Amino acid sequence: MRFYALIPAAGTGTRMGGEMPKQYMPLNSIPLIAHALIALAREPRISKLFVVLSPNDAWWDGYEWAGWEDRLQVLRCGGATRAETVLNGLEAMATQCAADDWVLVHDAARPCLPAESLSLLLDEVADDAVGGLLAVPVADTLKRASADGASGARAEATVPRAGLWQAQTPQMFRHGKLSEALRAAGSDMTDEASAIEQLGLQPRLVESDSRNLKVTYPQDLRLASLILEHLND
Repeated sequence: MRFYALIPAAGTGTRMGGEMPKQYMPLNSIPLIAHALIALAREPRISKLFVVLSPNDAWWDGYEWAGWEDRLQVLRCGGATRAETVLNGLEAMATQCAADDWVLVHDAARPCLPAESLSLLLDEVADDAVGGLLAVPVADTLKRASADGASGARAEATVPRAGLWQAQTPQMFRHGKLSEALRAAGSDMTDEASAIEQLGLQPRLVESDSRNLKVTYPQDLRLASLILEHLND
């Protein structure tokens, strides 16, 4: 049984704006995706990191990746959606891993993955029959907006937060089972756990914390920069 990481990086991050894809935006002097790779590479149990790029990606080769040769493999087979990109990546790496090997799918735009959270995920899920993911219990009061947007968003109802968790990554599942789930689910899945759930399975939730944020908007880069300064102190 081995552990692999798969980083889907074929998107453009339209909500960030800017002239370059989000995963290449500079964060503390290196590309955003590099922080995600560094966090994963610190875990010695992960044998290899697979980065799935768009076939037309023109940015990756413009950066220096020396020193990663034994740990990193680029797959230029990204699809139009996250689900397609992950499934294409799984199929491309199938010659190098077994169906029972674990694959940790991690967002390229999650640069602040704490080492202790990653270690805990591997510890708690390695013997699980289904797999699991990092997540955080919802702490804030949730509001459902009304359908009428003519006068701006308005709160229609308060949603009970008991039992609700905010999904993060990595999400960790067996190569064979995750491939099966994504083929069955179609291309509109926003995370891997939801595809596994559609098979009638219940992924394990491993508690993480808010440091493991996903960079979505420009202000998130400033927050991520501050977190990285003391992430693994």
